[in-house]
Amino acid sequence: MNIGVLGGTFDPIHIGHLIVAEEARLRLGLSQVIFVPAGEPWLKEHRIISLGEHRLEMIRLAIVSNPSFRASTVDLERPSPSYTVDTLTDLKRELGEEADFYFILGLDALAEFSTWREPERILEMCRLVAVKRPEVRDLDLESLERSIPGISRRAIILDNTQIGISSSEIRERLANGLPIRYLVPDAVERYIREQGLYASL
Repeated sequence: MNIGVLGGTFDPIHIGHLIVAEEARLRLGLSQVIFVPAGEPWLKEHRIISLGEHRLEMIRLAIVSNPSFRASTVDLERPSPSYTVDTLTDLKRELGEEADFYFILGLDALAEFSTWREPERILEMCRLVAVKRPEVRDLDLESLERSIPGISRRAIILDNTQIGISSSEIRERLANGLPIRYLVPDAVERYIREQGLYASL
């Protein structure tokens, strides 16, 4: 059973996340994609993020129409901070050894993979699926291979999935009173406005 795992703060989730998840599902033959909102991501300790309950609800609203998508609370339930190696360990415990994980991340994150906690162990538990981003140049895979031997055999680069939308851009637009229509699902936009999220940053 091939399962995609898309982790992140999702603050908020946007159309780009959904397109990337669906493209990975189709191109890699994944049975499902699990969205995992981070508790307190160690890479973003410098920024205050929205409450987990809000981010989780926005994910649920965004994916409700796709039966191949589901949300997981493993990172929200674990004492912070959130590390990918712990996420995958918990999901493996939940889904069993027959689950083959494909961890979806940005090409920029893959370039920094050697700084992650226990990168070699992560590679034992999953394949890495890197998605290109418009602002990120091509990856120097040879250099990454020297840092983490074997990573080139465990990494898949997905081309033609570059989506120029970011959560930070959406937060900034909301703080400045600008519309976010077509950047997030309608139900997510309604939730953001009902809860007064990102009105002042």
